[in-house]
Amino acid sequence: MGKKLNFIFLSALVLVALFLGSDYSFEGAENINAGDTAWMLVASAFVLLMTPGLAFFYGGMVNRKNVISTMLQSFVALGVVSILWVVVGFSLCFGDSWKGLIGNPLTYFNLKGVGLAPNPDFADGIPFLLFALFQLKFAIITPALITGSFAERIRFRSYILFIVFFTLLIYAPLAHMTWHPDGLFRNMGVLDFAGGTVVHMSAGFAALAGALYLGKRKQLSHEPANVPFIILGTGLLWFGWFGFNAGSSLGANADAVAAFANTNLASAAGMIAWIFYDRFQNRKMSALGACIGAIVGLVAITPAAGFVTMGESIFIGFIASLTSNFAIRFKNAREIDDTLDVFPSHGIGGIVGMILTAVFAREVGLTSGEYETFLYHILALIITAVFTFGGSLLLYRLVDAMIPLRVSPEQELKGLDASQHGEVAV
Repeated sequence: MGKKLNFIFLSALVLVALFLGSDYSFEGAENINAGDTAWMLVASAFVLLMTPGLAFFYGGMVNRKNVISTMLQSFVALGVVSILWVVVGFSLCFGDSWKGLIGNPLTYFNLKGVGLAPNPDFADGIPFLLFALFQLKFAIITPALITGSFAERIRFRSYILFIVFFTLLIYAPLAHMTWHPDGLFRNMGVLDFAGGTVVHMSAGFAALAGALYLGKRKQLSHEPANVPFIILGTGLLWFGWFGFNAGSSLGANADAVAAFANTNLASAAGMIAWIFYDRFQNRKMSALGACIGAIVGLVAITPAAGFVTMGESIFIGFIASLTSNFAIRFKNAREIDDTLDVFPSHGIGGIVGMILTAVFAREVGLTSGEYETFLYHILALIITAVFTFGGSLLLYRLVDAMIPLRVSPEQELKGLDASQHGEVAV
């Protein structure tokens, strides 16, 4: 089965190359805004850098014999999702809406009609192709985030197949419902500035499903392989997150500046809250804790980045950090083997961010005397949790029926670097 799937995937690449148009249409390109376009090119590059950053962040946390495997699970998403996005992924996310749930796969099939002129339905100052490429970077990092939950025990080919199914069947509907002008969540009034629901909550609940489905590792306790890798990965993620959040303004404008400032402050608050709370609990103020706290702050501010003040962003980072810290201790007490704490960090951080967005969002939040947005956020949270957790469980079962998901006990003890890739980290 595995060899057949490899052949099918390679054949699909050839077909894409044959039928994908090679010429760009310059008609209408004179209407682009040079400043907005320049910023969005930079922001797209920032967001792409987050996936290699995540590879270092995760790679430093695992056992030394699984560093390469863990890093490659993040890195390979750059290739798999990029091709998938061009063929049908972008169309499923932003094609003509079907009942606000999913896009028509034929609308922009093979990026047909996605040219250099702006599309006012999505962004009126930048080329439509640039909008598609910016959104691609979000689709790339989402399945990569999930890998931390089942690190050290998943078969690499099975993981690639899971990426394909997850992107098409989980990520695409959520992105469509949240960001498409006719999307269900968007028309309900749900606010998600840069992906708290689409990226972090979806990855968090899929990670929880994966940890439960694959079960515990044979070796549960280990020291991180490389703490400097974790610090490097955090720095790259923090840097890239400015493109992630400020770029979601889709232009060089005031919203971008506000999102930029809020992103930095929430991450700083998350870091400080985490290490001082650890010290309050008589634990060491560790580099690992500082890095996790910073990431949780970034996760939580993502849905709110363009809708809140600087003071509110600090509060969001602070509360999310403490909540995730507690969630990790709770998870460990329940012996759920989410290897790198993806659900307590991204799932819980995304939930806190989504709720506090509805509390503080200017003009429509609880602090402005409005309650409707808050209620719709709670409803969207429940729908997202059920859809992503239940849908991901079904996908794990489907992939497992096609190619066994988990490596053999012997391969796991040997380490995935050697057993899956024939390589060893020095």
